[in-house]
Amino acid sequence: MDRTRRMDLPVRAAVPALFAALAERGAAVLAAPPGTGKTTFVPLALAGLVPDLPPPAPPHGKVIVVEPRRLAARAAARRMAWLLGERVGGSVGVTVRGEHRPGTLIEVVTTGVLLQRLQSDPELDGAGTVILDECHERHLDADTALAFMLDVRAVLRPELRLIAASATADTAPWARLLGGGPEGAGGGEEGHGPAPVVETEAVAHPVEVVWAPPARPLPPPHGMRVDPAFLAHVAATVRRALAERDGDVLCFLPGAGEIARVAGALRGADAEVLQVHGQAPAAVQDAVLAPADRRRVVLATSVAESSLTVPGVRVVVDSGLAREPRTDHARGLGALTTVRASRATADQRAGRAGREAPGTVYRCWTQAEHERLPARPRPEIELADLTGFALRIACWGEPDARGLALPDPPPEAALRAARATLHALGALEAGHGGQVTERGRSLARMGVEPRLARALLDGSRRVGARAAAQIVALLSEPPPRSAGDDLTAAWRALRREGPPADAHAARWREEARRLQRALGELGTGAPAAGGPGDRGSGRPRPLAGTGGHDGAGGHDDAVAGTVVALAFPERVARARPGQGYLMASGTGAVLAEGSALAAARAPWLAVAIADRPAGSASARIRQAVVIDAEIAREAAAPLLSREDEVAWRDGDVVARTVRRLGAIELAAEPAARPDPGRVRDALAEGLRAEGLALLNWTRAAGELRDRLAFCHRALGEPWPAMDDAALLEHAAGWLAGAGARRRADLARVDVVAALRGLLPWECAARLEEMAPERIEVPSGSRVRIDYSGERPVLAVKLQELFGWDAAPRLAGGRVPLTVHLLSPAGRPAAVTSDLASFWREGYKAVRAELRGRYPRHPWPEDPAGAAATRRANPRR
Repeated sequence: MDRTRRMDLPVRAAVPALFAALAERGAAVLAAPPGTGKTTFVPLALAGLVPDLPPPAPPHGKVIVVEPRRLAARAAARRMAWLLGERVGGSVGVTVRGEHRPGTLIEVVTTGVLLQRLQSDPELDGAGTVILDECHERHLDADTALAFMLDVRAVLRPELRLIAASATADTAPWARLLGGGPEGAGGGEEGHGPAPVVETEAVAHPVEVVWAPPARPLPPPHGMRVDPAFLAHVAATVRRALAERDGDVLCFLPGAGEIARVAGALRGADAEVLQVHGQAPAAVQDAVLAPADRRRVVLATSVAESSLTVPGVRVVVDSGLAREPRTDHARGLGALTTVRASRATADQRAGRAGREAPGTVYRCWTQAEHERLPARPRPEIELADLTGFALRIACWGEPDARGLALPDPPPEAALRAARATLHALGALEAGHGGQVTERGRSLARMGVEPRLARALLDGSRRVGARAAAQIVALLSEPPPRSAGDDLTAAWRALRREGPPADAHAARWREEARRLQRALGELGTGAPAAGGPGDRGSGRPRPLAGTGGHDGAGGHDDAVAGTVVALAFPERVARARPGQGYLMASGTGAVLAEGSALAAARAPWLAVAIADRPAGSASARIRQAVVIDAEIAREAAAPLLSREDEVAWRDGDVVARTVRRLGAIELAAEPAARPDPGRVRDALAEGLRAEGLALLNWTRAAGELRDRLAFCHRALGEPWPAMDDAALLEHAAGWLAGAGARRRADLARVDVVAALRGLLPWECAARLEEMAPERIEVPSGSRVRIDYSGERPVLAVKLQELFGWDAAPRLAGGRVPLTVHLLSPAGRPAAVTSDLASFWREGYKAVRAELRGRYPRHPWPEDPAGAAATRRANPRR
């Protein structure tokens, strides 16, 4: 095929309109479905490399194409070079982590590379046009790169041309941002409105939808786990598609693990099975992107939704699953989780079947489930750990992100957590609006996440630049599935010269060399973090300990463990009695069954990778290093603390001095002189835990509490409440007055005096009037009133009330006194609140029942006119 026919792509018709938009506004949005050539043809046209299509004038320098993934960047560069009949590195180059062939006219880079370049060269010297590809995917780096580029155009390079390329028709947000509209702060002159939108129509071949759910309901994905029965169903659906339809099959799965499992289930299928994901070797990527003589099944992650065009595909099998980041800011744990893909994602995947001819999509869910899916995926800025983002924007001069033209603002809580981490790393100044420090700029220049940059910078002083760079390179990219959970073993395996086809080892070696060069460029004068062990020159310090669980690997464990602990000090973990580990963050952690580290039974681990499954209280350790206590203390020195602990424990006050590494208790001894205030707080906590019964409740104290509780019920404020919660609020003051220091001292609290001390003076003066302790009855006796129930009760022998037609009312006349009339033996005979009525109506029945039993006591026919008495009649 000649060069002209190679470049006969659908987007060609839209290029004149795109050139006109750039000439007028310098910025545009290009909406073009996958397979139309927006990623490959447009950069060639802008660089003047398309026959019979003159470039836009005047020329503005190199064309920079920005892709969200390394795989997509390499594929785009190879495709453009193929269209020109050249090799990558000539007119078209590529720069990704581990590969640098810049090219003369066009350079394809990842968003991470662009962000790194902007830190050192904000003007992008030599660049004339920047194309931000696949902006609809809403990756955090892509959103950040767009915001930075809008700043560059607004302030430094107004002549720089900017194109936001999207595979969807939802272009309004990007047009507003590039036009300097209300969502953004830059990119165009005020009053111009949204940037022009140039659309390309793809050949719309029909795609038949086949709903192919499992025969029976299966458990939904949980964290990273996908039910094996569901993956078996996906594999069966692929076999069904091969039998029912022609053409290659593209199957979407959430991750490399699921791809490997489905590939295993497809052994023996009448097709070549290819696995495409971020860690796939370059040879596999090349094979996927080239036409083939034999029928193929391509198992791919979301990278194939729009970033890559796979020729020959007529059938798509969609598992309906995707991976999203989740961050547990409280525990410092981040992980990917499996979710249901959105309707927009499902449509994007289905469209891959109709790029070249009519096709079919098999969806492994029901039509009813489809209607309940979210409309579109959530932007990564809402879900991800923002520590790297926070450092980038601080270095850019916008530490709070308010002046950046971001499609969505960062969540405040996540940004606060990220800035707290950066403060701990010494990357941000305390106060002053969170301005970046010189150390923070050094961390940013490392080109890895801030925690790993800290481990690289400070670890090189302890273990040497080469070893630190190798460990950080190992931490910066997900390990292969075969690596196991022993990071030291994985490091030793990589250090051995692997076969040339080992793509992971090759990338690791290149990244380690890059990091070592970055340290060299930084020099030895880079400021160190505060805290023990961070002082000194660039010469490696001797290791604190040897760690190690296998003798020969002990030194390797010490080296790797030091770097890992520097990167993740809150994940330093100590073995718990019985089972599992406790991390310095306070989170419990467990090793997986069959773990290589479990056999070592190491007392300490430096945890490199951990996640917390949904619904689980403990984290799951994915990769770690055996260390000793001394390495743990030195590497996580900022988490060391020594404090007096005073608490109510096991039924008494325990006061001790405790040394901790974060939440891990290292040692404890009895406190010589605990703070009296904290002792009182602990005693008050004991009262809350075990109840006010710990105090010495004498009869007088209990009765006084009942009287005061009655007054509060009957009269309200300012009479104090007497319930447990109300009294506990005052307990600390009572304990101070008694000088209480331990449980036994609680009995010394004068509860009567304490309760009286709660009364305002006006209440104290009227207590006897409102709720008298005793009342004088007609016989002359002073009888105690019982306030323990809902109503106050006077219990008195019936003969002592003769002649009394009404009992007094309490609480200033508000509450009647309930009278319990007792027999001469003190047993209840009647209850009344109206004595006059009782004498008239109830007395006769009581008299008839009791006069025979108690003949020596008076039983007058007219009790209202009789004399009250405490005595029986004299014997005859």
